[in-house]
Amino acid sequence: MLYQIYETQRSIMEPFSDLAEVAAKMFSNPGLPLGQFPLAQRVSAAYDLMHRLGKDYEKPVFGIPTVDVDGVDVAIHERIEMDKPFCELRRFKRFSDDADTLSKLKGQPAVLIVAPLSGHYATLLRDTVRTMLKDHKVYITDWKNARLVPLSEGEFHLDDYVNYVQEFIRHLQSKYGNCHVMSVCQPTVPVLAAVSLMASRGETTPLTMTMMGGPIDARKSPTAVNHLAVQRSHSWFENNVIYRVPESFPGAGRRVYPGFLQHTGFIAMNPNRHADSHYDYFKDLIKGDDSSAESHRKFYDEYNAVLDMDADYYLETIDTVFQDFKLVNGTWDVKNPKGKVERVKPQDITHTALLTIEGELDDISGSGQTAAAHDLCTGITPKQKMHYEAAGAGHYGIFSGRRWREMVHPLVKAFILAHQPGANPTAQGAAKPKAIPAAAVEVSATVAPVKAAPAKTKPAQVTTPVKTAAAKKTTAKAPVAKAVTTVAVAAQSSAAPVAATTVAKTEAPATAPVASNSPAVVAAEPVAPSAAAAKSDQAPIV
Repeated sequence: MLYQIYETQRSIMEPFSDLAEVAAKMFSNPGLPLGQFPLAQRVSAAYDLMHRLGKDYEKPVFGIPTVDVDGVDVAIHERIEMDKPFCELRRFKRFSDDADTLSKLKGQPAVLIVAPLSGHYATLLRDTVRTMLKDHKVYITDWKNARLVPLSEGEFHLDDYVNYVQEFIRHLQSKYGNCHVMSVCQPTVPVLAAVSLMASRGETTPLTMTMMGGPIDARKSPTAVNHLAVQRSHSWFENNVIYRVPESFPGAGRRVYPGFLQHTGFIAMNPNRHADSHYDYFKDLIKGDDSSAESHRKFYDEYNAVLDMDADYYLETIDTVFQDFKLVNGTWDVKNPKGKVERVKPQDITHTALLTIEGELDDISGSGQTAAAHDLCTGITPKQKMHYEAAGAGHYGIFSGRRWREMVHPLVKAFILAHQPGANPTAQGAAKPKAIPAAAVEVSATVAPVKAAPAKTKPAQVTTPVKTAAAKKTTAKAPVAKAVTTVAVAAQSSAAPVAATTVAKTEAPATAPVASNSPAVVAAEPVAPSAAAAKSDQAPIV
């Protein structure tokens, strides 16, 4: 019933939103009589804001017509490579009439980017795709809005997600011999399961797995956004957040977790920040600051566009990842397309290199949650493993914005090239990444016992040389409390050499397993830009 009420309200508001848009344009046009009235600019700004608050936000487009490859503009043709009931495998094919550039493009690695299915569309990774296209053949999973999928296509389960990923990997392997896989946020778990199952069957596995900010072990470093899933039972979620799609959509009758509930949760996480952002937008319109106003529009065009998730997938994700922790407990069974149930065994992976990436300030996937993959993948040799913590980066910053482009991407590029057969990392302008020693990656798959009080920390001075553009030594202070040591490779820019730094991670005084904030999944959820944040290089995360 709630879904029907929401759609009724949206239908009522839609004509008023359209009228507000027309009024805003009329009051902002100096060639019309209304544009000459006193305070016309303020009235126009008010109507514009009213329009944006009431409008319906459709799925955005990637909108990447060209990319710059070593000074040459390369045309991008976006096309659907495979069309599944709940997902499209989208390819960004590159074209150039420059012979040298074309020869370079043909020899570059193929990368499958697995986008999150957690409320927003795959276009949230637009910056990730645009940057990767300079040095890779890029494919991405573009998940469909469940309310647009007819009931005749059946249900969608977490097992189907895993099977889709395996099918997409095999497709790229059939074209290029093999490929690399990058998963961002929520899909780190099903991607690890997919590759594990392929390894257990003796299939060829991807050359590398890059896992960024995902809840491999959601018990580690609990964050404020993780607690809801363990505070409510499975039946509570099913009875309170699952609704049927109204008759006005192709997927009428399908049980879903509605996108508007996910969006409401996003807003509720930081309502003051969003209110300030909209007020700043209003003031920018009055001042005629078109650049800041356009930045606001672009952000919220993406942020407000949400999709429905199939109820079975949603509920199974909560159970598997955030309540039962089946991956790290070794109890996860996946049903393949033939109906056979198979146990997920990450330890069977032996021929795939592993790179995990976390943001220092990530408050969506806590510290150590992604790095836990190293403990699970015991069959991968230490020299094939690497962990990187992006200094100063939040959740969104590890795959979008300045820190992604200048710090994370150069490392990802180097890691992929280092494991690409026939590639010459030095010749292609990438520094060879340094592998983490086996002892350096100690991410326990178990949770520390509950303690009555947090462990006392003693500040320690850790001085490590970090090569930067100025080639100066930096000094970092790290708390020491049963510290788990990892190695973070500081890639300050694509031209900067890669230097190792030591980051001390404090054992979390957790008292309970954690889950995602939205009762759904860990979402790549950028916060609305405030007047200052909108102009910064990295959007803060809630």
